[in-house]
Amino acid sequence: MEEVEIPIFLQCFFEFLGTYIMILLGCGVVACTTLKESKGNGGGWIVITLAWGLAVMCGVFIAGPYTGAHLNPAVTLSLAMADKFDWGMVIPYIVSQFIGAFLGAATVFIFYKDHFDATEDKDTKLGVFATIPAIRNLKRNFLSETIGTFVLILVILFLAERGNTSEVGLGSIGALPVALLVVVIGMALGGTTGYAINPARDLGPRLAHHLLPIKGKGSSQWKYAWVPIAGPILGAVFAVLVFKLYLLLYPAH
Repeated sequence: MEEVEIPIFLQCFFEFLGTYIMILLGCGVVACTTLKESKGNGGGWIVITLAWGLAVMCGVFIAGPYTGAHLNPAVTLSLAMADKFDWGMVIPYIVSQFIGAFLGAATVFIFYKDHFDATEDKDTKLGVFATIPAIRNLKRNFLSETIGTFVLILVILFLAERGNTSEVGLGSIGALPVALLVVVIGMALGGTTGYAINPARDLGPRLAHHLLPIKGKGSSQWKYAWVPIAGPILGAVFAVLVFKLYLLLYPAH
């Protein structure tokens, strides 16, 4: 049966929509568990990591059939580097992901506006949108984001390859496996930086924090913003190099 080529606009729309839902639910659980007067206040790290995994799963359900569900510039770049994705589509996908992340975070603000107003702590408000290190050590924070994303991309590449699937992206390994992957990365490697492992996930919402009229919001901490951008990109590059070494050593897998 001949495959139907999906128009570029439609691909970008579903990357946008999948990322929007992922961020709405992901940043939403942080708002639910940390903002004052929320019924979920105090839910804790396990609730956050589980919900983030499920948020990614929902994004995969939406975008998977149309794009493979990248939802992450690091995923898009790594797949292009691994010759599994057209370089000409990299920028359109990444732009779509950033717009989706920005609007998803803006929707969380609208949804939890009363609770933002009731919360005094500035870092708590920023933490709903963007990642903040538990201990500020930029070199180690950068290493944390690099390693976390290395694990994410490497597992995606290996599972997609061994599954012999025609799709690429998070959707290539299935919605549930990718959800569990995000959960375990958060539980095991998220304690240092809050595990952005996705430049769009951090930069889009951080920009929303900067622009939105949030009462008593404080700084958006732009001096830290390079860490959850550069770290995931470098981690993706290392993952692709390891994957290509595997293909070189075992060409007839």
